Amino acid sequence: MSTTTNTKKVIPSSLDARVFERILDEGYGPGAWHGADLKEALADISTELAFWRPGPGRHNIAEIALHHAYCIRLVRGRLSTETLEPFVLGGEDWFPLSTETDLTWSDIRAVVDSEQQRLGAVVAEIVWSHHSAPQSNLTTYLVSPATPYTTPVRCS
Repeated sequence: MSTTTNTKKVIPSSLDARVFERILDEGYGPGAWHGADLKEALADISTELAFWRPGPGRHNIAEIALHHAYCIRLVRGRLSTETLEPFVLGGEDWFPLSTETDLTWSDIRAVVDSEQQRLGAVVAEIVWSHHSAPQSNLTTYLVSPATPYTTPVRCS
């Protein structure tokens, strides 16, 4: 079950809001300072490895990737005024995936990519609105260690 924290905090006007956009871009796409970005890491995983379970009760890579997409979707919902559309699978948080019966590995990577792109668009809109109205404060949710530019979302 997911829980969320709805505490908001105003970001100081001295902080350039484009930093959030850059962090998001570098973590997912090319240019990551820390080595392979998420998109590159997922692209290098075979279907067999993606659905391989390292032990009983442990998540496989496909489940972790889909969980990431789900959490990114929740973050997008917190930062946007739009109502979220249904997720690709019914349920919440973790989705058991032992084979490609429900979603193929290619489909899962596409969902991750789509959710990252959509979150990027929301963050870009926030950055644009902050720069187009310099007198206003950019309001966002408190920082989460896992996603330093978004709503803290606890996904169990």
